[in-house]
Amino acid sequence: MAGVGRKTMPQIFGKGSNVLAKASLPGAALLLTIVILVGANVTPYTHRLGVALDQPAPFSHKHHFTELGIDCRYCHTGVEKSPIAGVPATETCYTCHSQIWWNSPLLQVVRDSYNKNIPIEWSRVNNVPDFVYFDHSVHVTKGISCFTCHGEIDKQNLTFKENAFQMKYCLDCHRNPEALIRPMNEVFNPDYHYGKDHAKLGAELVKERGIRKEQLDDCSVCHH
Repeated sequence: MAGVGRKTMPQIFGKGSNVLAKASLPGAALLLTIVILVGANVTPYTHRLGVALDQPAPFSHKHHFTELGIDCRYCHTGVEKSPIAGVPATETCYTCHSQIWWNSPLLQVVRDSYNKNIPIEWSRVNNVPDFVYFDHSVHVTKGISCFTCHGEIDKQNLTFKENAFQMKYCLDCHRNPEALIRPMNEVFNPDYHYGKDHAKLGAELVKERGIRKEQLDDCSVCHH
């Protein structure tokens, strides 16, 4: 008789397999969404890295700092003594531009600001969330350079953000300040190079300046 003695193959999936498969779809979708969001959060596009914002007047750090040799502190007067580096008042710009390129159409906004006593509304390139406290003066006076955070701003014709200031970026330095701390006479030097012996020098500078690195990754340092 046909079929006599034929063994029946055991069923691989149980009766609840369909239910389990359907239930796993939302979980898979959620996992995919998380992966996409996390991935997007670390891309330069999300943080607008390398994107020069529209400004009232075209200001070039390369021209003013590198080509003309104007010190950072001439315009950013608060960088050594205040949490905020500050943007220059119109009077600072006008000190030079009342004599140099005084009739340039590109600088009409500077002339109008000075004559009408109305501040220029520059677009902020770098910003931190309201729940984060950052003090420029503490970093600069301890030996952390402008170029450590702002990158090669001395080569930028139009200012853009070079680094995404996420918590990991800050913690990498806070947990190993020896790697980035500089002698004080090199803080404003864009061409400073960290040599192979810098780890030893960095450790000496950290000790010399009383930096307690064991406290630098405490949450309260940045989140008051």
